[in-house]
Amino acid sequence: MSARTTRSHVRFALPSSLGPDAPARAAQLQAHLEAALGRDAEVTVATTYEQLARELLAGKVDAAWAPPFVCARIEAMGVRVVARGVRNGASTYRAALVAKVGSSVTLDTLKGTTAAWSDRDSVGGYLLPMAWLRDKGLDAARTFAHQEFLGSYRNALEAVLEGKADVTSVFAPAARAGVPDQTGLAELWPEQQHQFRVLGYTEEAPNDGVAVSMGVASAVVTDLEKTLLSLQHTPAGAAILRDCFHADKFELAPRMGYRALYRVALASL
Repeated sequence: MSARTTRSHVRFALPSSLGPDAPARAAQLQAHLEAALGRDAEVTVATTYEQLARELLAGKVDAAWAPPFVCARIEAMGVRVVARGVRNGASTYRAALVAKVGSSVTLDTLKGTTAAWSDRDSVGGYLLPMAWLRDKGLDAARTFAHQEFLGSYRNALEAVLEGKADVTSVFAPAARAGVPDQTGLAELWPEQQHQFRVLGYTEEAPNDGVAVSMGVASAVVTDLEKTLLSLQHTPAGAAILRDCFHADKFELAPRMGYRALYRVALASL
């Protein structure tokens, strides 16, 4: 049977960057989708961002919560991104390069250090810092003695805290006038957020989005859009926004809204 054959249930994929709580978050979202859509749902967790994109393009999943670089890649291939997350009143975000409190590493002393990243396709966890460092004249391959990809923000943060790596990168809210600079540490690891210090903030990029496979019926897409856009209006929905999407609400995504990330993609090659 073809992966694009119409199914009575909806299959939704989440990224592994949710960390060790991903299975629980998937179950939480699955229960909500079944109630909201009035049909069976299956929420899975992709092992890598590459798998997430591949399954969406192949129609093995109907929709996926994808990082910006994945959205940009699949959008260019004809896949539609229907909704975009809004955090702290902004539909864009940036990244923060962080090190452990008490370490001596700075931007000027990165040569010979070790970096831990979440995933090669993670904008906040890898691509934005890569483009940012290049803009500063630093080539990662020559700057870092070793780089490793650990699958999630939390895993990369743990590597830094345990002394296995010197720096990593996390997502951070967009800069706003009159608001102190922040990072996503309070969401990713609240108990240990004060154990990290920021070396610098990158430029901004569009937020993560929900993309739908080209084989999904328009009625299902419409129902999914309505469900995502209404999450903010109930306590249960607000909890899902916080726990599964690290967002305050969803907004409709503009067509081809991720074009600005092509430069970031090229900078990562």
